[in-house]
Amino acid sequence: MKKLLILCLSFLGLMASAQPKGLLWKITSPKFEKPSYLYGTIHITCDASLAEATKKALSETEKLFLELDMDDPALQMTMMQHMRMSGGKTLKSLLSEGDFKLLDDYMKRNLGMSAVLVNTVKPFMISAMFYPKMIECPMQSVEQELMKLSAQSQKEILGLETVTDQLAIFDAIPYEVQLEELIKSVKNDFVNDKAETAKLYESYATQDVELMYKLATESQNKLTSEYDDVLLDKRNKSWIPVIETQLQKQPSFFAVGAAHLGGPNGVINLLRKAGYVVEVVGNQ
Repeated sequence: MKKLLILCLSFLGLMASAQPKGLLWKITSPKFEKPSYLYGTIHITCDASLAEATKKALSETEKLFLELDMDDPALQMTMMQHMRMSGGKTLKSLLSEGDFKLLDDYMKRNLGMSAVLVNTVKPFMISAMFYPKMIECPMQSVEQELMKLSAQSQKEILGLETVTDQLAIFDAIPYEVQLEELIKSVKNDFVNDKAETAKLYESYATQDVELMYKLATESQNKLTSEYDDVLLDKRNKSWIPVIETQLQKQPSFFAVGAAHLGGPNGVINLLRKAGYVVEVVGNQ
């Protein structure tokens, strides 16, 4: 019996690893006539150009859904309102004097600003300021490219979640953990972060969303490896009702970070569990 169980688990593992690679997925169902599409993005890249099959899929849909409604004129204002730590916590109250000075000096050298100016800001948002250091090129965005094409065809752009929802994630993850990771990155000049980003880019280039999920959840960064339920799973599950409601209305194009597609609680698997056919589109 034990050997049979091991064989079954091995078979399931092979089945999981046999998931076809692809960034563009077609969503179909007897419930609606025209297909919708699911697309995996990468938030910062050196080359945000889209394949013709992706452009064609976008052109065949009525609306573009991103993680956030990025053309919302109130987006920046709302973000400013929710970027501060709760409970009166500050960088100075959470960091030792030495680590605060380390961060302050590093920010002055690399960003031209003092840590004093972001003393109340959630640590993850400070980490995000260093994203351009992750790549050796001018930063591009796949989301921006999708938005540009949508604007050209006057396609409405919407979000699967609000910026308030998204920033609340970084209240759920302890500020101390966020700071621990930020200081760790500062101390080694983001060397580990750059190496992990390079691996993510390699897996994105091969369109391996399962590998991207694996790399995210096995990262040396605790935010993704220990809080993947908050960063990935819970958000994926919250998006499904929004996606399902839209699927019934009109064909739409849903574009989210590629790491959200793979895994047992990934958007692909959750949609299949809900009864939809989700299949990869070739020549992306």
